[in-house]
This record gives sequence, C-alpha cells and structure tokens, in this order.
Amino acid sequence: MSIGELLMNEKIKIDTAENRSRLKSALFEHVGEVNAISMTALYEAVFDRRWNDRINDTRTLRYLITALREDGVPICSTSSQRGGGYYIAAAGSEFIDFLQKTERRAICILMRNARMKKVSLPEYLGQLKLEMEAK
Repeated sequence: MSIGELLMNEKIKIDTAENRSRLKSALFEHVGEVNAISMTALYEAVFDRRWNDRINDTRTLRYLITALREDGVPICSTSSQRGGGYYIAAAGSEFIDFLQKTERRAICILMRNARMKKVSLPEYLGQLKLEMEAK
C-alpha cells in the first residue's frame, strides 16, 4: 500500500459524521475571538482523550477543521499572546477580519515564491492559474 493510500485511509477514519458533529458542537460553544478554545481543549472535546504527540495527534483535528471550512463553516483561529485557538465568528465583521488576515498571509507566501522563482507576482499568479486549469 502506498503512502498516499495510507493517508487516505487515515483521513476516512477521522472524517466521520460523529467527529464532525462533535467538532461543530464544541466550536459553537466558543463564539467570538475572546472565547477561542485551545487546540488541546478542542482535541479532548472531539476525541474524548488527551493527545500523545502534539504534532501528529492534532493533525487529525486540523484535518477536520479544514474539512468543515471547505463545507462553509466559518471557523476562525487566532494565535494571540493570550494563547489563541479556534472559534466561530461572532459577527460578520469578525469573520471578514479573519479572512483578510488569511488573504494577506497567502499573498505574502505567493510573493515570496514569486521572488524565489525570479518572476513578478502577476506572472506567477498567471502560471498558477494555468496549472490549476490544466488539472
């Protein structure tokens, strides 16, 4: 079995209706950035156990969060000095602020990639668009 197949099997075991429901329930108790829930507390709420390895175990939670975001659930995150965590946006403006932060981060990454490839950002974006259209 290939590594890709192993990862897909693992994702199937993680991405269940029960886990999605538990994640949504936990997050909807944490509305607004000031009420963000830490990764540790959220992991325990969803999987009903403590994580053993912070990176590998919480990867499963991050995968579920991504899946719900792709379904349109407005899950936000913060990495403030108070600790940070995940939350549901309390108002439209809070969600817009979160989206603007992630867009700025994405543009900075794309600008860095363009510089490393020694092309302009518009040219790089055009290349990416063509690659995506080809798939």
